[in-house]
Amino acid sequence: MRSRKGAAVLICAGCLFLSAALALGGYNVWDDSRAAHAAAEAMSLLPDTKPPAEGYVPDYVLNPDMDMPTVEIDGYLYIGKITIPSLELELPVMDTWDYTRMKTAPCRYSGSVYVPGFVICAHNYTSHFGRLKNLSEGDSVKFTDAVGNVFNYEVAAIETLAATAVEEMKSDNWDLTLFSCNISGQARVTVRCRIVKGESEK
Repeated sequence: MRSRKGAAVLICAGCLFLSAALALGGYNVWDDSRAAHAAAEAMSLLPDTKPPAEGYVPDYVLNPDMDMPTVEIDGYLYIGKITIPSLELELPVMDTWDYTRMKTAPCRYSGSVYVPGFVICAHNYTSHFGRLKNLSEGDSVKFTDAVGNVFNYEVAAIETLAATAVEEMKSDNWDLTLFSCNISGQARVTVRCRIVKGESEK
């Protein structure tokens, strides 16, 4: 009798764990879809940019330490968009990061696109930075700022950093860094990029 009761308890516990896992999986799928929709809506509201006039010299060339221009959408500031062709991603990028903003779009973690050490972070939604680990050295990455200046990069290295490695993450040895949490949340999948000389444009 006691073994039957024990088996029943184990079965009930197993059912509870299975139900919790299914509920969590369902929530994750819903949240990923919500994030994809939120980012797409912000992308659609970013203003179009016009081609430059002949002989145009971008402001950042004259003053690379300038603040990045921003566009306000639904009360949030955006500094541009990031495009990763091999992952079929094109996403808006917010001016500053916090966990609320990251539920909508990738965010600037630190730095500026006009100087080395620009860092962008995002949640590991499949529709955001969840597939960074699938990138390879040499893959193209493009950042377009809020006024249309285009900066072309290629992936130079992919690393896994501890969540506490803040200073290493912000290193200006790299022109651009992209990162997201791994599945466990204990480490950061980190993609280091070099600018493609002569390829940036307005």
